[in-house]
Amino acid sequence: MDYTKKANDYFNHERPEMMAFLPKNCKTLLDVGCGEGTFAAQIKNSEGLEAWGIELMEIPGKAAAKILDTVFVGPCQDFLTDLPDNYFDVIYCNDVLEHLVDPYTVLSILRTKLSTNGCVISSIPNIRYHKAFKKVWLKKDWKYEGHGIFDKTHLRFFTKKSIARMYNDAGYTIISHQGINRTRSLKPYLYNIPFFFTAMDMCYLQFATVARK
Repeated sequence: MDYTKKANDYFNHERPEMMAFLPKNCKTLLDVGCGEGTFAAQIKNSEGLEAWGIELMEIPGKAAAKILDTVFVGPCQDFLTDLPDNYFDVIYCNDVLEHLVDPYTVLSILRTKLSTNGCVISSIPNIRYHKAFKKVWLKKDWKYEGHGIFDKTHLRFFTKKSIARMYNDAGYTIISHQGINRTRSLKPYLYNIPFFFTAMDMCYLQFATVARK
């Protein structure tokens, strides 16, 4: 998988829509797939907490190491045993689980790293998003791209239902599970006519999930 050709801002998204899910009174944070550390540093500075990160790529990982407390650079599964057990109040996985060969095992292990009331918060692309629906069902195509739902570095694809099942199977209790980055397009309403408006999940680019062990 070649991440070196990603857009310049790929590793430094601020993700304000994900910050909104941050629980109160967190003291320790882990950002899996932290990029340059932009997202975790915002929380670290605003909340005064201890922020760790794991980043696959060396250059953004080194940048993150300058602004976060502890950063591991390399595949996240290589460092799971190095993380302290029962330690993190929140673990963020912002659009990262779909890039893993085995996100199911990773989630199961991350559960052991949570503090008593800790939670994992993730955003995961929705393969039922209306643009993906149009490509697969109307255009009868599945073409990988440089970014988005059909990002060529995605190894797994999820729906709202399969995300919930993954968390439940990994031993979590889901606190919140909702669509984010809703489209402004009217096309989902047109596509829903034959489904009697029972497929409105296609309005959302991603689903954000908050889950506790």
